[in-house]
Amino acid sequence: MTISRRALLAAGAGAALLTACGSDTGRGSGAGPELSQWYHQYGEAGTEQAVERYADAYRKARVAVEWRPGNYDQQTAAALLTDSGPDVFEGSPTLDQIRGGQVVDLSDLLQGVEDDFNPAVLAPKTYGGRIWGVPQVIDTQLLYYRKSLLAAAGVQPPATLDALVDAAGKLTTKKVKGLFLGNDGGAGVLGGTPLYAAGLQLVTADGKVGFDDPAAARALAALHRLYADKSLLLGAPADWSDPSALLQGLTAMQWSGLWALPQVQRELGDDFGVLPFPEDGSGAPSVPVGAYGAVVSARGRHQAAAKDFVRWLWVERTDYQQDFALSYGFHIPARVSLARKAARLRTGAAAEAVRLTTEHGYAQPLLWTPASQTAYQDALSRIIRGGADPESELRTVIRTVSAELDRVRRNP
Repeated sequence: MTISRRALLAAGAGAALLTACGSDTGRGSGAGPELSQWYHQYGEAGTEQAVERYADAYRKARVAVEWRPGNYDQQTAAALLTDSGPDVFEGSPTLDQIRGGQVVDLSDLLQGVEDDFNPAVLAPKTYGGRIWGVPQVIDTQLLYYRKSLLAAAGVQPPATLDALVDAAGKLTTKKVKGLFLGNDGGAGVLGGTPLYAAGLQLVTADGKVGFDDPAAARALAALHRLYADKSLLLGAPADWSDPSALLQGLTAMQWSGLWALPQVQRELGDDFGVLPFPEDGSGAPSVPVGAYGAVVSARGRHQAAAKDFVRWLWVERTDYQQDFALSYGFHIPARVSLARKAARLRTGAAAEAVRLTTEHGYAQPLLWTPASQTAYQDALSRIIRGGADPESELRTVIRTVSAELDRVRRNP
């Protein structure tokens, strides 16, 4: 699992980067045109061989798979501006790429099955009533907790943000911290999750700032209380995406990804549970989700053939879709029907993760620009670690985000 799957970076690389990275790792045996398909470099063993196998099985075109190491999102953004980029690639098309005509409308591929795709991950790939990417799998983040440690301290799994703060304090001892949100205290990973838990949004459906509300300051102030109370684990050997802090007993609760669940289950057995980020005030539990999708480049020479391939692989071949999600790592299929019937997702913590994702999942909206993200994340860091006033910090962020949304509206 690489960070590139969860964060989009601005394009800044030139053609030299495009030729310096990547390798052709597979070529389909079909007739017809030759298509180039790009994937970022997955960490899960077997994924590369699986996507080569899918390409080899396609008969209407010859599909050459390229495995792209390095800063994949930056490579792809730069490649879309040239004639040497991929025909099909996995990614999350940005607003600029959509409005700049760099990617192809794929709405017709999902006719009759659109409702079967998880709406939380389909929404960020939808703009102007059109679909610009077909979701592949769902990655999500959850709160893991050690049942035995909570029981020993007489603590119930926290259902509210205040309860989380209290629980973290009670679970903190000389040897164990109550909660691990990452070595920066959570500023880098939590993003808008606390805002959604407070009943707010990053951007509203009508394109306005979604957190201009006192509830936002209250939620973020609670994160500083965790830091000030010294309930947070900081300086762990591995960061939040690795469950080792929980497994080694350094913390009683840890925020991490669904991909960590098989390892946690192997090492802890039944001594763990999973929770959403707990609700605050009049809000609701919050579960951040993300998903790369299959996207077609508008600079490709064989757009119709590329669309046909995407339809075949990510709409028609549900067996490959389930295989890709669950055989080489641990993800939720993007199709609701596949998630419901997958054997590995039917019981225990995995089934609970699917339920939480389905009921409480949210994805970063398409209108949330890199400038908005930077302003918010910098403010969140100052609030959590520096004790900066949340109301003052949020006023500054709101001005930045409002200006960004105005800019977006002025440049359709």
